[in-house]
Amino acid sequence: MRLLVVPGSLREGSFNAAIARAATGLAPDGVAVEVYDGLRMLPPYDADADGEDVAASVQDLRRRIAAADGVLFVTPEYNGSVPGVLKNAIDWASRPHRECALWGQTVAVAGATTGSYGAVWALADLRRILGIAGARVIDDEVSVSQAHTRVDDDGELTDPTTAEHMRQLLAALVEVATPVSITAERSAA
Repeated sequence: MRLLVVPGSLREGSFNAAIARAATGLAPDGVAVEVYDGLRMLPPYDADADGEDVAASVQDLRRRIAAADGVLFVTPEYNGSVPGVLKNAIDWASRPHRECALWGQTVAVAGATTGSYGAVWALADLRRILGIAGARVIDDEVSVSQAHTRVDDDGELTDPTTAEHMRQLLAALVEVATPVSITAERSAA
């Protein structure tokens, strides 16, 4: 089983990136976790540029999402919603419609903020955006408030409660995700 984790922040000291990195050690036994770090390389979505010569960074994102058995998106909250760079990645991964890497992909969402609300508005928007893109968004999620008290200065998740919530979310994602090998066999049948 393979999971892809997509942190939605470009900031060097991002709390969401720290939580995304922590997922590599919190997944169930036997589950490989890869953290995607290419948001910065994606061009702004442009339907005119989305053809046979689409950017290599876009091809890479689509390939990684399609090859994963499940995807975890970890988002900060900017102005009450998801950051533009994360929305841009989802826009690229949602094309072509009904044939895209996100279509039917099992996904989970998590988010962190330094405030008291734990990215709840961004998580609601992220669920809606991913669902419209064709992803299967699981019910479980992790909302982390006061993130600056849960991640140390070295960018390591130190809060055991948050770690346990992430462990449970990853287990729930694994439980409902369909392995890519089975999906490929069903498509061939």
